[in-house]
Amino acid sequence: MTSQPRSRRAAWTLVLVAPAVAELTLGTVPVRMIWLVLLYVPIYGAGVLLIRELVRRLGGGWSSVLAMGLVYGLVEEGLALQSLTSPHLYDAADWGPRPFGINAPYTELNLPYHAVFSVLVPIALVELVFRRHGRAPYLRRGGVIITGVVAAVGAGLLRVSVPPSEDPHYTLPGDTALIILALCAVLAFVALAVLPRLRRPPLPGVPPAPWKLGAVCGLASFAFLALLFPFAGADHSAFVPRAWVPVPMAAAALLAAGTAFYLARTGGWTDRHRLAAISGALVAHTAFGFVANTDNVPDAVGLAVIAAVMVYLLYALARRLRADAGVPAHATRATL
Repeated sequence: MTSQPRSRRAAWTLVLVAPAVAELTLGTVPVRMIWLVLLYVPIYGAGVLLIRELVRRLGGGWSSVLAMGLVYGLVEEGLALQSLTSPHLYDAADWGPRPFGINAPYTELNLPYHAVFSVLVPIALVELVFRRHGRAPYLRRGGVIITGVVAAVGAGLLRVSVPPSEDPHYTLPGDTALIILALCAVLAFVALAVLPRLRRPPLPGVPPAPWKLGAVCGLASFAFLALLFPFAGADHSAFVPRAWVPVPMAAAALLAAGTAFYLARTGGWTDRHRLAAISGALVAHTAFGFVANTDNVPDAVGLAVIAAVMVYLLYALARRLRADAGVPAHATRATL
C-alpha cells in the first residue's frame, strides 16, 4: 500500500479493526461463524480505509468522517444488501412503519450505526494507536485507487451472496437505486468539499472528566440501540405496538442529536478524552449485543471472550496514552 512501514501497518490495522468493531463486538457475527467476517473485510476494511484517506487528504474533520459514514451505510445497506427497502430481509419490514417502501426504524438505526461504529470509531482508534502519524495519508495515490476497487468489489460480493439467499424475490427498484446514489453524491460532496471549508478553531474550556465522557457515550449508545432494535422477543422497536413505533423513533433521534450537540460543545479534548468516549460507546454497544444477539450459551461465551479482549486492548491503549502524556498529541480537539 505504501513504502512506509508505519503507514502500511496503520492501513492494514484499520482494514481489520473496521469489521471487528462493526460485527464481532456487537455479536451480529457470532464466534462460531467468525469465518463470515471474511465476507465483510473487503467492503468494511477497504471502504473505511478509503473514507479515511479521502477525508484526511482533503482536510476534513470528524464531521466529514460521519457524513462519509452515512454514505457507507447507504452503499452497504441500501445498494448492496437492499435491507433499507427489502420487505423480507432481516425481518426489517416488520419493525415499524414503511413510508415510501423504506424500512424506517431499521434505516434510522443502521445509518447512524454505520457512521459511528463502522467508520468513525475504527478510524479514531487506529489514529490513536498510530498517533505519531497524525492525520497524514496512509496510502499513496495508487493505493487509494486499489482500495476503492476492492471496496466496490466487496459491495458486489455482498450483493450477490446475501440478498439472493435471504430475499431472492426482491430486487431494488431502479428509481430507488438512483435516489440512493444521489443521496450518496450529495453527502460525499458535503463531506469532502463543504465541511473542510467550515473548520473552526478548537473550543476553549476544560473538558469533562474522561469517565464522564465515557458514561455519556455509553448510556447514549445503549439507549439508542435499545430504542430502535427489537430484542428479547419483541416484534417492534421498544416493545411498543407497531402504531406507536414513531414514538421511540423520535426519542432515538432526539437522543442522538442531544448527544452530538453535547459532545460538539465540549472543548479541550485530549487523546485520553477521545479514547474514553470511544471506550464508553464500545463497551455499551457490546453490552447491548449480549442482550440482543446471544440466544444460546456458545454465542454468549464467544461474545464474552471478544468483550474481554476488547476491554484489555482498550485498557492497554489507555495506559500507553497516559505514559505518553508528555508527548504532544496530533489532534487534541476533534475538528468539526
